[in-house]
Amino acid sequence: MILQLDNLTRSFGSLKAVDGVQLEVAAGEALGIIGPNGAGKSTLFNLITGLQKPDAGSVQFDGQDITRAPPRARCIAGIGRSFQIPQPFENLTVFENLLVAAIHGRKQREAQVVDACGEILERTGLIGLANRRAGTLNLLGRKRLELARALASAPRLLLLDEIAGGLTEAECAEPVQLIQHIQKSGGTIVWIEHTVHALLAVVSRLMVLNFGRKIVEGEPRAVMASAEVREIYMGIAA
Repeated sequence: MILQLDNLTRSFGSLKAVDGVQLEVAAGEALGIIGPNGAGKSTLFNLITGLQKPDAGSVQFDGQDITRAPPRARCIAGIGRSFQIPQPFENLTVFENLLVAAIHGRKQREAQVVDACGEILERTGLIGLANRRAGTLNLLGRKRLELARALASAPRLLLLDEIAGGLTEAECAEPVQLIQHIQKSGGTIVWIEHTVHALLAVVSRLMVLNFGRKIVEGEPRAVMASAEVREIYMGIAA
């Protein structure tokens, strides 16, 4: 198992955002996470990446306890992440954004990461925008850049937070194809997404969160068809 969460818990006052979550993710697996707004999905990612600390429980990555490790150490160890709301360095170019991510995440000098960043620009369809200032990109361009920056750190575990959110069905096709390629190439992916059809094209297992607790997990279409998920996630009474 490349990722193991044991009884992971985080509260904000009286609200338990993540409540005793147990999870194991195997190397090379693609796991999807769904749940209503406020279910604790992004907080779970924050705990995995070290942006927030748990009140209880542990995070293990590749057999090592990283529960108290700082975010950069986790990034260097091989955990990469995109954010639901893209957060590029707006006054830097697209290429410069990748350089910063690669230098930070790989702990290498600029000359050592230039070629890798160029390859990622090609893979994500950004090569024609390499010298464009990131702040001028439209939503699709920002989503591409967010995924590209996550890939620039050469992650062994890629956490995707709503990478298809806000995109049209036609626009979703590009990131889905790229994520499929990453997974088929041996990458490990945990993907939070409200655009369920995008998830179902990639993931082999689906987990549902509600009020911070894991409600159900299993084969994606079986999970989506369950009465509990239809009631909790879709608002359809059994």
